[in-house]
Amino acid sequence: MGKTVNSPSQAAALVAPDVSPGTGLVAGPADRTAPGPVDKAMEVLSALVATGAPHRLAELSRRTGLAKPTVHRLLRSLAAAGFAEAAEGGSYRPGPRLLGLAAAVLAEEPVLRHVRPVLDELHARTGLFASYAVRDREWLVHVEVSAPGTGLALGPRPGERERLTAGAGGLLVRALGEAAGTEDEDAEALAGAARDGWSLDPADPGAARRALAVAVHGPDGVLAGVLVLGGPLFTFDDTAAGMYAPLALSAARGIEAGLAAEAPPRLGLVEAEGEER
Repeated sequence: MGKTVNSPSQAAALVAPDVSPGTGLVAGPADRTAPGPVDKAMEVLSALVATGAPHRLAELSRRTGLAKPTVHRLLRSLAAAGFAEAAEGGSYRPGPRLLGLAAAVLAEEPVLRHVRPVLDELHARTGLFASYAVRDREWLVHVEVSAPGTGLALGPRPGERERLTAGAGGLLVRALGEAAGTEDEDAEALAGAARDGWSLDPADPGAARRALAVAVHGPDGVLAGVLVLGGPLFTFDDTAAGMYAPLALSAARGIEAGLAAEAPPRLGLVEAEGEER
């Protein structure tokens, strides 16, 4: 596949789903207007659900780029509505209403009904972390994860974000023309990922884990998400990746078959030319 282009800080970028100033709703490339109250509230919610909750006021202010008084006022309003909850030491965590909404959405999401069993089977066959990520602007968000029972230390957490420039999933998105690349992109790696439909993290000795990403397309042929298979670096050399890739590709085709089944049925009344239903 050739050498992928990832920064040396790849592991940190993958593990820390930081909601830093300018990465959220208020700073999209097509939206440079001043953020409104709803934008600010969404920024606070995004920071609130980041890994490591409960979060202190100073941390939420740093992550969102908003002043502490503004964050505190928004937190009080969110807590009153059940979307946030005060914790020890003046910190805050997601509230029961937010957790309930997230659980309801995930339970009813048609795509995830097809993703979950495929991820579980892929994890059972490989012993690795299997996750499904979707794109959110310059990020990939892991919305479903099937992980070993030993914990999530070496794999993504549900809701974790990684930049498109940080790992195999981002490389694949860029290779398929779904996101802009950089001047130092490895043309060979991009061409290989576009041809094969999968990409691989470089074997970086400084990284704790490694991942392989496979494209999942919707019925319209557009990229719907990325299936990511990852694990400890010492168990994920190039030879192992060559064995895992066919399994991941097969799993992706299984998800695509499920997505195709979600399309509206095509049977029905066929209208004659010039005839209105």
